[in-house]
Amino acid sequence: MGALTVTAKGQVTLRKDLMKHLGVRPGEQIEVETLPDGRVELRAARPGGKISDVFGLLKRKDAPSLSIEEMNEIAARGWAGKR
Repeated sequence: MGALTVTAKGQVTLRKDLMKHLGVRPGEQIEVETLPDGRVELRAARPGGKISDVFGLLKRKDAPSLSIEEMNEIAARGWAGKR
């Protein structure tokens, strides 16, 4: 087990091996839980939700649905904010 240094601002930088172990990248969040005896537990914060939350994600309001051919054409062009 290695030691981490606390900065004057009270911050700790996690080493790359710890971030890899947690499965997090820069900009992602880590959940912290305080435990007895001054211990803390870190774990990667994972977004919650249900698979049904994505239903209708691609549905277009006030417009007909895209055909498979139209979707393939858009994907082939690469998304650049235009249709």
